[in-house]
Amino acid sequence: MVQGISPWQLLFGTRYSFPYDYKFDDWTHVKILVNGKKAQVFLDWSETPNLSWDLTHEPIAGNIILTGGNASGLHIANVKVNFEVPEITNFNPIERPSIEGLIPSWQISDMFEEKSLENVDAYDELISTRKWQGELQVEEGTAANISRIQKLYDGTPGNTVFAKVEIKSDKDVTRLMEFGYSDRVVVILNGEPLYWGNNKWRSRDYRYLGTIGLFDAIYLKLKKGKNTLLMAVSEDFGGWLVTGKIKNMDGLKVTP
Repeated sequence: MVQGISPWQLLFGTRYSFPYDYKFDDWTHVKILVNGKKAQVFLDWSETPNLSWDLTHEPIAGNIILTGGNASGLHIANVKVNFEVPEITNFNPIERPSIEGLIPSWQISDMFEEKSLENVDAYDELISTRKWQGELQVEEGTAANISRIQKLYDGTPGNTVFAKVEIKSDKDVTRLMEFGYSDRVVVILNGEPLYWGNNKWRSRDYRYLGTIGLFDAIYLKLKKGKNTLLMAVSEDFGGWLVTGKIKNMDGLKVTP
């Protein structure tokens, strides 16, 4: 959990999950070991871990959540906690390959109401009145996790922020940018809206998870000199995320 949001649309794949043949007529034994930032899970008395991974936070007190079963429910019994520091052996976390050429960091604004984006004529005021919260690095070699810098569920109205970069071009040029976001986005270049999209869970198909990647693209008509690219990213649940990559960087310089 990152400030109240579970970013499973970012933390997915073989690095964080594995297939398992469960016995549906018997109990499944689960053992989780945590030592510092290292963690392992063992199922059904396995001598070697089914999965090893590095925690995404510095070690602090927190909670463990077990969930599953959907409408049929989930039975949990005999929960035991051992506070002795466990020995971690056979620690072999799966490395997740980074997406090459990503915009490495974004400036993140304060939060505002998503409905403010409906009034295109008021974009100048919406942009100029923002307070910038700081620079956010891409993580997992995949996307910037906006929840690291902005808390969605803090009682403040709104569910949207601007993620900003400045693109300096040595001439007028049009370049393709691939990008990803969660859950919804409005792309704005030099004050002009270019794109609206919905990537939330089940938005494109009933099986669609809304996981983050370079699944959308747009042509940016860049002018010579400084260009301001804003991604207005709105969030419901599952990960507040933004990422992007300009296919051809010749003559371009991108800064947050």
